[in-house]
Amino acid sequence: MITTHFTLFDTALGLCALAWRDDMIVGVQLPEGGADQSRARLHRRFPGSAEAEPTPLIANLITRIRALLEGQPVDLTDAPVDMSVFEPFSRQVYEIARGIPPGQAMTYGEIAERLGDKLLARDVGQAMGKNPYPIIIPCHRVVAAGGKLGGFSARGGASTKQKLLAIEGYAPGGQASLF
Repeated sequence: MITTHFTLFDTALGLCALAWRDDMIVGVQLPEGGADQSRARLHRRFPGSAEAEPTPLIANLITRIRALLEGQPVDLTDAPVDMSVFEPFSRQVYEIARGIPPGQAMTYGEIAERLGDKLLARDVGQAMGKNPYPIIIPCHRVVAAGGKLGGFSARGGASTKQKLLAIEGYAPGGQASLF
Protein backbone atom coordinates (compact mmCIF):
# COMPACT_ATOMS: atom_id res chain seq x y z
CA MET A 1 0.00 0.00 0.00
CA ILE A 2 1.32 3.41 -1.01
CA THR A 3 1.32 5.95 1.80
CA THR A 4 -0.12 9.39 1.21
CA HIS A 5 2.16 12.11 2.49
CA PHE A 6 1.35 15.76 3.04
CA THR A 7 3.11 18.94 3.97
CA LEU A 8 1.87 22.32 5.14
CA PHE A 9 3.45 25.52 3.84
CA ASP A 10 2.93 29.24 4.25
CA THR A 11 1.83 31.40 1.34
CA ALA A 12 0.67 34.98 0.84
CA LEU A 13 -2.89 33.62 1.13
CA GLY A 14 -2.22 31.65 4.32
CA LEU A 15 -1.30 28.10 5.27
CA CYS A 16 -1.76 25.71 2.33
CA ALA A 17 -1.01 22.00 1.93
CA LEU A 18 -0.07 19.47 -0.72
CA ALA A 19 -0.75 15.74 -0.47
CA TRP A 20 1.09 13.23 -2.66
CA ARG A 21 1.76 9.57 -3.32
CA ASP A 22 5.16 8.88 -4.82
CA ASP A 23 5.57 11.93 -7.09
CA MET A 24 1.88 12.35 -7.96
CA ILE A 25 -0.18 15.13 -6.35
CA VAL A 26 -3.41 13.73 -4.90
CA GLY A 27 -4.69 16.84 -3.15
CA VAL A 28 -4.20 20.58 -2.70
CA GLN A 29 -5.62 22.38 0.27
CA LEU A 30 -6.16 26.11 0.56
CA PRO A 31 -6.05 27.78 3.98
CA GLU A 32 -8.33 26.15 6.55
CA GLY A 33 -7.70 28.44 9.47
CA GLY A 34 -4.65 27.01 11.19
CA ALA A 35 -2.25 24.10 11.18
CA ASP A 36 -4.43 21.90 13.42
CA GLN A 37 -7.52 22.42 11.25
CA SER A 38 -5.49 21.77 8.10
CA ARG A 39 -4.01 18.55 9.47
CA ALA A 40 -7.44 17.34 10.62
CA ARG A 41 -8.96 17.94 7.19
CA LEU A 42 -6.05 16.21 5.46
CA HIS A 43 -6.43 13.18 7.74
CA ARG A 44 -10.15 13.07 6.91
CA ARG A 45 -9.48 13.33 3.18
CA PHE A 46 -6.58 10.86 3.28
CA PRO A 47 -6.99 8.41 6.18
CA GLY A 48 -3.65 7.03 7.29
CA SER A 49 -1.74 9.88 5.68
CA ALA A 50 1.51 11.06 7.21
CA GLU A 51 3.05 14.51 7.41
CA ALA A 52 6.45 14.46 5.71
CA GLU A 53 9.24 16.59 4.33
CA PRO A 54 8.55 17.39 0.69
CA THR A 55 10.36 15.49 -2.04
CA PRO A 56 12.40 17.66 -4.44
CA LEU A 57 9.49 17.68 -6.91
CA ILE A 58 7.01 18.72 -4.18
CA ALA A 59 9.43 21.36 -2.83
CA ASN A 60 9.73 22.83 -6.32
CA LEU A 61 5.96 22.90 -6.68
CA ILE A 62 5.61 24.63 -3.30
CA THR A 63 8.07 27.30 -4.44
CA ARG A 64 6.05 27.83 -7.62
CA ILE A 65 2.70 27.96 -5.77
CA ARG A 66 4.13 30.53 -3.35
CA ALA A 67 5.35 32.63 -6.29
CA LEU A 68 1.94 32.42 -7.98
CA LEU A 69 0.23 33.51 -4.77
CA GLU A 70 2.60 36.49 -4.60
CA GLY A 71 1.41 37.64 -8.02
CA GLN A 72 4.00 36.10 -10.31
CA PRO A 73 2.58 34.57 -13.52
CA VAL A 74 3.64 30.99 -12.78
CA ASP A 75 2.55 28.14 -15.05
CA LEU A 76 1.56 25.02 -13.09
CA THR A 77 0.27 22.95 -16.02
CA ASP A 78 3.15 20.50 -15.65
CA ALA A 79 2.32 19.70 -12.01
CA PRO A 80 1.70 15.94 -11.85
CA VAL A 81 -1.88 15.39 -10.72
CA ASP A 82 -3.80 12.12 -10.85
CA MET A 83 -6.51 12.78 -13.44
CA SER A 84 -7.35 9.07 -13.76
CA VAL A 85 -9.63 9.25 -10.71
CA PHE A 86 -12.18 11.43 -12.55
CA GLU A 87 -14.97 10.47 -14.86
CA PRO A 88 -14.40 11.70 -18.46
CA PHE A 89 -16.57 14.84 -18.20
CA SER A 90 -14.77 16.22 -15.15
CA ARG A 91 -11.39 15.32 -16.65
CA GLN A 92 -12.25 17.35 -19.77
CA VAL A 93 -13.43 20.31 -17.67
CA TYR A 94 -10.25 20.24 -15.57
CA GLU A 95 -8.02 20.00 -18.64
CA ILE A 96 -9.65 23.10 -20.12
CA ALA A 97 -9.40 24.97 -16.80
CA ARG A 98 -5.70 24.07 -16.49
CA GLY A 99 -5.09 25.96 -19.71
CA ILE A 100 -6.36 29.30 -18.35
CA PRO A 101 -3.29 31.46 -17.66
CA PRO A 102 -2.87 33.55 -14.49
CA GLY A 103 -4.68 36.88 -14.70
CA GLN A 104 -7.24 35.55 -17.17
CA ALA A 105 -10.60 33.83 -16.84
CA MET A 106 -13.22 31.85 -18.71
CA THR A 107 -16.89 31.54 -17.92
CA TYR A 108 -18.64 28.30 -17.04
CA GLY A 109 -20.53 28.74 -20.33
CA GLU A 110 -17.35 29.15 -22.36
CA ILE A 111 -16.00 25.89 -20.98
CA ALA A 112 -19.35 24.24 -21.71
CA GLU A 113 -19.17 25.52 -25.30
CA ARG A 114 -15.70 24.03 -25.67
CA LEU A 115 -17.22 20.75 -24.54
CA GLY A 116 -19.84 21.08 -27.27
CA ASP A 117 -22.96 22.21 -25.38
CA LYS A 118 -23.48 25.58 -23.67
CA LEU A 119 -26.25 23.95 -21.59
CA LEU A 120 -23.54 22.08 -19.67
CA ALA A 121 -22.52 25.29 -17.84
CA ARG A 122 -24.14 24.15 -14.58
CA ASP A 123 -22.37 20.77 -14.86
CA VAL A 124 -19.07 22.62 -15.37
CA GLY A 125 -19.77 24.54 -12.15
CA GLN A 126 -20.46 21.31 -10.27
CA ALA A 127 -17.18 19.81 -11.50
CA MET A 128 -15.32 22.95 -10.41
CA GLY A 129 -16.90 22.63 -6.94
CA LYS A 130 -15.38 19.15 -6.58
CA ASN A 131 -11.89 20.10 -7.76
CA PRO A 132 -9.35 18.47 -5.39
CA TYR A 133 -6.48 20.47 -6.91
CA PRO A 134 -7.30 24.18 -6.49
CA ILE A 135 -4.51 26.46 -7.69
CA ILE A 136 -3.04 23.66 -9.85
CA ILE A 137 -6.40 23.24 -11.60
CA PRO A 138 -7.29 26.93 -11.31
CA CYS A 139 -11.03 26.72 -10.68
CA HIS A 140 -10.84 30.28 -9.32
CA ARG A 141 -10.25 31.40 -12.93
CA VAL A 142 -13.67 30.13 -13.95
CA VAL A 143 -16.28 32.83 -13.46
CA ALA A 144 -19.98 33.32 -14.07
CA ALA A 145 -21.40 35.17 -17.07
CA GLY A 146 -20.97 38.92 -17.12
CA GLY A 147 -17.77 38.79 -15.09
CA LYS A 148 -19.57 37.82 -11.89
CA LEU A 149 -17.51 35.66 -9.57
CA GLY A 150 -19.75 32.63 -9.31
CA GLY A 151 -19.22 30.11 -6.54
CA PHE A 152 -16.09 28.79 -4.89
CA SER A 153 -16.01 25.78 -2.60
CA ALA A 154 -12.82 26.57 -0.64
CA ARG A 155 -12.98 28.10 2.82
CA GLY A 156 -13.97 31.74 2.46
CA GLY A 157 -16.02 31.04 -0.67
CA ALA A 158 -16.27 33.86 -3.20
CA SER A 159 -14.09 36.11 -1.04
CA THR A 160 -11.19 33.65 -1.39
CA LYS A 161 -11.85 33.38 -5.13
CA GLN A 162 -11.77 37.17 -5.41
CA LYS A 163 -8.47 37.30 -3.49
CA LEU A 164 -6.90 34.71 -5.79
CA LEU A 165 -8.04 36.55 -8.90
CA ALA A 166 -6.81 39.89 -7.51
CA ILE A 167 -3.40 38.40 -6.69
CA GLU A 168 -3.18 37.29 -10.31
CA GLY A 169 -4.22 40.72 -11.61
CA TYR A 170 -7.73 39.86 -12.80
CA ALA A 171 -10.54 42.24 -11.90
CA PRO A 172 -13.98 40.55 -11.71
CA GLY A 173 -16.80 42.67 -13.00
CA GLY A 174 -14.83 43.75 -16.03
CA GLN A 175 -14.59 41.71 -19.17
CA ALA A 176 -15.58 38.14 -18.21
CA SER A 177 -13.25 36.34 -20.56
CA LEU A 178 -9.76 37.42 -21.39
CA PHE A 179 -8.83 33.97 -22.68
